Order: sequence, then structure tokens, then C-alpha cells
Amino acid sequence: MAHIWKPHFTVAAIAERDGRFLCIEEHAEDGVRINQPAGHVEAGESPLNAVVRETLEESAWQFTPQALVGIYQWTVPDGSKTYVRLAFCGQVDGFDAARTLDHGIIRSMWLTRDELHKRRASHRSPLVLDCVDDYLAGHRLPLNVIRYYPS
Repeated sequence: MAHIWKPHFTVAAIAERDGRFLCIEEHAEDGVRINQPAGHVEAGESPLNAVVRETLEESAWQFTPQALVGIYQWTVPDGSKTYVRLAFCGQVDGFDAARTLDHGIIRSMWLTRDELHKRRASHRSPLVLDCVDDYLAGHRLPLNVIRYYPS
């Protein structure tokens, strides 16, 4: 019998302001890491709703997705988990300074591409810089390429 593959289906927000990208600093299994606001798509949730929710929960910013930057598949080095990430670019506004961030999130911050590159050893995954580089290279697909069928 073949092994059934069950990847973790995730989303991430790529938001740029004045040459800086919205990032979060978080506690992970292997220490403090940098990531985009990102997380799992919940059962019954569309990817677009998930990226808006995750961005708010992790950064306290309201995110409006405008395009799909890419779809990324990454397996952790020990082979125990595979992630499939849909990365969306968009705009943020409506920062809620009083909002309590998700468990494990230390803070949100804005970093340039060069600052991200210099700190790549602390990235949650290689997807962090790849998503920013693809965004900067102009990778964009319209949101309507994602078809969601609610139950």
C-alpha cells in the first residue's frame, strides 16, 4: 500500500512599505526565527481568508491580498514535514497596537531585502527570502487563479 502524503497547507503575506517587508519574529522548535506572517489554512477556510486572518493574528496588521506571488513546496531537512505555501502580496493598513499576537509570536517588524538576506540563518525556512525575491522579480498571478469551493 502506498504511503499517503499529507503536506501542511499554508499561506504567507508579502507586504512591502518603503522598501521594507513585513516580518514576524517568533519562537519555533529550533529557536527564535524570522518569517512572513504565515500559517495553516484551517478546515473550511479559503486561502484568501486564511492569509488575512494569519496576518492579523501574527502581526496586528490588516492585510488585503492583491495577487498570488507563488506556490512553494518545501520539506524540512529531516524529511518529517512538507509544507505547501501560497504566498500572496498585498497592502496592509489598520495596525492594531493593542492586539495580542498569537502564542509564540514575539513581534512584527519591517526589514529590507538586504536585512533579510543578512539574517537568513535565522529564517524559519528558505521560503522567507525566496518569496521576497519572487515578489521583487515581479511574479504575480491574479487572485482568480485560486478557486475555492466552500462545503
